Amino acid sequence: MKALIQTGRGVLLVDVETEEVLDLGPGAGVEAPPQASVSLPRVLAAVAAGSTVIALDDARPPLMVSHDAGRTWRDSGRGLPPGRAVAVAEDNPDRVLFATESRLYVSTDGGRFWRSLAVELPQIEAVAWAE
Repeated sequence: MKALIQTGRGVLLVDVETEEVLDLGPGAGVEAPPQASVSLPRVLAAVAAGSTVIALDDARPPLMVSHDAGRTWRDSGRGLPPGRAVAVAEDNPDRVLFATESRLYVSTDGGRFWRSLAVELPQIEAVAWAE
């Protein structure tokens, strides 16, 4: 599983399993996932894949997850710091990438449990799964 990370210094390709980082340089770009429309307060960003919608919220916990296209929601990410960006895999909505200012977190179960990557990155601005 690989993720594209837009930072203040350029784009990085991160293998989330091995935590290897490849610098793609300042000329590359990350195509942020299209924003999903949600009717929640304090939403900073929202992404969707199929009927799964993940909303990055300016609250604690920082994420809201819906598996029925936004009809019902549950909070996610207790213990996670405030976020900057979120991405959900088109081919597997259980695979979620969450970014803070300098760290990445991965969930492979739709946002129930999170794993922090050890690598620290500079000024994360956007994230996307590299398919």
